[in-house]
Amino acid sequence: MSPTPPDRPMTPYELTHPVRLHTLVMLRWVAVSGQAATLLVTYFWLGFDLPIELGFTIVGLLALLNLSTALRQPSSARLTDREAAGSMAFDILQLSGLLFITGGLTNPFALLVLAPVTVAATILSARSTIALCVLSLACLSLLAFFHLPLPWMTRPLFDLPQTYVLGIWAGLWIATIFMATFGWLVAEEARRMRDALAATQMALAREQRLSALGGLAAAAAHELGSPLSTIAVVAKELIREVPAGSEIADDLKLLQSETDRCRRILAQLSQRPEADGNAPFSRIRLTDAVEAAAVPYRRDPIVLVLEAADSEGNPPTGEEPTLPHTPELMHGLGNIMQNAIQFARETVEVRLHWDENTVLVEIQDDGPGYPLAVLDSLGEPYLSGRTQRDGHMGLGIFIAKTLLGRTGALVDFGNAGEGGGARVTLRWPRAHTG
Repeated sequence: MSPTPPDRPMTPYELTHPVRLHTLVMLRWVAVSGQAATLLVTYFWLGFDLPIELGFTIVGLLALLNLSTALRQPSSARLTDREAAGSMAFDILQLSGLLFITGGLTNPFALLVLAPVTVAATILSARSTIALCVLSLACLSLLAFFHLPLPWMTRPLFDLPQTYVLGIWAGLWIATIFMATFGWLVAEEARRMRDALAATQMALAREQRLSALGGLAAAAAHELGSPLSTIAVVAKELIREVPAGSEIADDLKLLQSETDRCRRILAQLSQRPEADGNAPFSRIRLTDAVEAAAVPYRRDPIVLVLEAADSEGNPPTGEEPTLPHTPELMHGLGNIMQNAIQFARETVEVRLHWDENTVLVEIQDDGPGYPLAVLDSLGEPYLSGRTQRDGHMGLGIFIAKTLLGRTGALVDFGNAGEGGGARVTLRWPRAHTG
């Protein structure tokens, strides 16, 4: 089974779920060693009468194929989903051939037919897993009725009742389907979590790059301020010295106005919140953090209402807290605000409250809200709680929950009563804030 050639582009599934040739080669060597050891012990130590030559021929065929594959390709090579499925299909047929000459399903090692299916469920696509599962079930059905007698130490040969053999067949069928289904679901959940965490890291890296860019803009504004001031002073002096109404005077006035414009632009850059986002101990007020997170997503006619009070109208106590001005905080808050604004009909309400123990942010929209069936699972990767217009399947909510969790926040999703829209509550222990 030849791995994917380097000039053949891999499919999106293969790019995210590649199968290493080394993995399958090592699994095959384990199978070859186990099969050879079992044949030797059964024939020479236990003295069972079995076709030892044919048995070692079948095992040798698997060993030769595995050796050829290992020598022809580097261990770091990757197999496509189809190539890996074909490799495991051969393993199932090889094991079935070995069981055929050693008693079929009456052989206690018939349980090993589950191994290739279980491995396939953890590393292959659903289609390939189903195909291998069907192949295994077909082989089990044939072995239930067609096989050589089970080797035994006495004569007549040991023979199980056919009803009992059918019971073994039914049990292996159930076990094969269960192991394939359960193994694939568990592996797919792990793959989704891995992909979601990778997306979270990419989002965080993007936010960090934006913060660093803001810092560079502030530094550039600071450094360019002095030269621009000098240019403005020189232009003003030259205007006084040249005759009024001349072409040079008009050019100097244009130079002076453009210089003033550059100074205003640099002043705006130096005042942006992102300017100090790269400083490890920079902090931002809670109100400013919410407002800054909402700015990129605000749109007409959605109205954003910001109120410093809890749901019962009680004002906060003490000084307004500050939070570390980190990319995790800003991107996490931004995702929550984006989701609320996206699904709101008219209004998004943000309530801020704090006391000596807790800092609370409650974000509520007047949209359709979350279906009750998925409320307990919100925040898991690739779970859609509402009809997604951008097809992100709830990944944004997962990223927001993960990033805000790094800041010490507890994130709770819910609905604000019947027809009240979605509500997201963020809680920080006051010890995590300033």
